[in-house]
Amino acid sequence: MPDTPHTSRPLPLAGIRVVEFTHMVMGPTCGMVLADLGAEVIKVEPPAGDNTRRLLGSGAGFYPLFNRNKKSLVLDLQSPEGLEAVLKLIATADVVSENFKPGTMKKLGLDFVSLKKLNPRLVFVSHKGFLPGPYDHRTALDEVVQMMGGLAYMTGRPGDPLRAGSSVNDIMGGLFGAIGVMAALSAREKTGEGCEVQSALFENNVFLVAQHMMQFAVTGKPAAPMPDRISSWGIYDVFQVKGGEQIFLAVVSDTQWAIFCDAFGYQDLQADPRLQGNNNRVRNRDWLIPLLRERLALQSAADLAALFERHGLPFAPITKPHELLDDPHLCATGGLAPITLPDGERAGQTAQTVLLPLALDGERLGVRRSPPTLGEHSAELLAELGYSAEAAAELSRNVVKAA
Repeated sequence: MPDTPHTSRPLPLAGIRVVEFTHMVMGPTCGMVLADLGAEVIKVEPPAGDNTRRLLGSGAGFYPLFNRNKKSLVLDLQSPEGLEAVLKLIATADVVSENFKPGTMKKLGLDFVSLKKLNPRLVFVSHKGFLPGPYDHRTALDEVVQMMGGLAYMTGRPGDPLRAGSSVNDIMGGLFGAIGVMAALSAREKTGEGCEVQSALFENNVFLVAQHMMQFAVTGKPAAPMPDRISSWGIYDVFQVKGGEQIFLAVVSDTQWAIFCDAFGYQDLQADPRLQGNNNRVRNRDWLIPLLRERLALQSAADLAALFERHGLPFAPITKPHELLDDPHLCATGGLAPITLPDGERAGQTAQTVLLPLALDGERLGVRRSPPTLGEHSAELLAELGYSAEAAAELSRNVVKAA
């Protein structure tokens, strides 16, 4: 897919060069956000390529999703020649991003302390499992920190901890890394110096459950897992309806309760003194919800959705992720964009990717480059650094195409 402009004006981070040493989700997410905002993001890959290119199953979408709008440069950092080339590249950079194991960048001489001497204006962002402290030697994964950070406890049923159904900490950790980078770039405009930014999975997870920690501080009572919680609203549930379909329905205010009762002809419920006020409806959920389940089961999900939408009441179909590729709102508003898949059995074919959930002056931040094939930009980047075509070819000679 050729480079294509998507907005009618320069992007906010145009002119910023980012060199990233990242894999999996957290680090690549940070680079994707910066790239979508207009930065030139150069992904430095080993000769065999980022292992994420070859993941199967639930990891198959990692590389094509989180590496759009980037360039790929292949260098062997274990060789003196590869290390020399990457130092030349970093000398031209504004940002270095990495998510290697702790100590890896220092062994290569690519840690912040070393690189700051080369480039005092450099912003250096690290994405790790833990911020420096007693846990920083541990190997972390999204699921690890969800278990130890209270999120799996809150998501699952009592006694049955369950991870969230997405790489929430990896993705949000990358977002916070990008926020830190943008703050550091802003500070650099005032000080003339770069700084080190650190983002971590565990601390991100703790931030996600902070509302439940604060709930305990305020009430003195531990938060119950979401499936066993006391709802704050009288009606806030998934209902099984006609044909075995499911739909989420909510009535969260007294005004909505009156609208709901009028729309469905539930005058008996509207007049019941036990149901006056949201808190009373919460107290009587034990008999109110089963009664509503019985009444609503006679209608189809589509009819209920239409009625709730017509009256401005909250509702949601129970949707599978792949079904969102045909979502009318996403399709109508430009929330999806085509990319060319770089690897695997479908390499070269077109797929829809999800854009960042924001707009600038009404314009979405689109795809200027599809996720790069391995080493796709090596020749042009090395030429820019002063390497001849022969020298560039020699540096890239060990490239192994991802399977």
